[in-house]
Amino acid sequence: MAEEKYPINIWVNEERYEKLESAGLADMCEEMLAGMKVIRVYANDAQKDKILAVFPTAKFDSATTKSIELLPKDVKDKIFDKAVEKKSVDILDDFLSAY
Repeated sequence: MAEEKYPINIWVNEERYEKLESAGLADMCEEMLAGMKVIRVYANDAQKDKILAVFPTAKFDSATTKSIELLPKDVKDKIFDKAVEKKSVDILDDFLSAY
């Protein structure tokens, strides 16, 4: 059985889109509401559990989207910056090593 993956949705504005383009990640953006774009960083079970333990405001939507929600803005900013820096969305182990 494949390991479950849980998305963290990070909204992408024009400035962020330009950063994603320069990192070669712009094609990973998905259209969401009214033309707004989102990039998804996926967590595995262990990463999800650590995120929920480290960030008390975070919630896991087990009912519908199976996504990790309500992370503080600065945390999502750091995840976004790490993805651009590493030119990959597979960065949560690296990101979480600081916590």
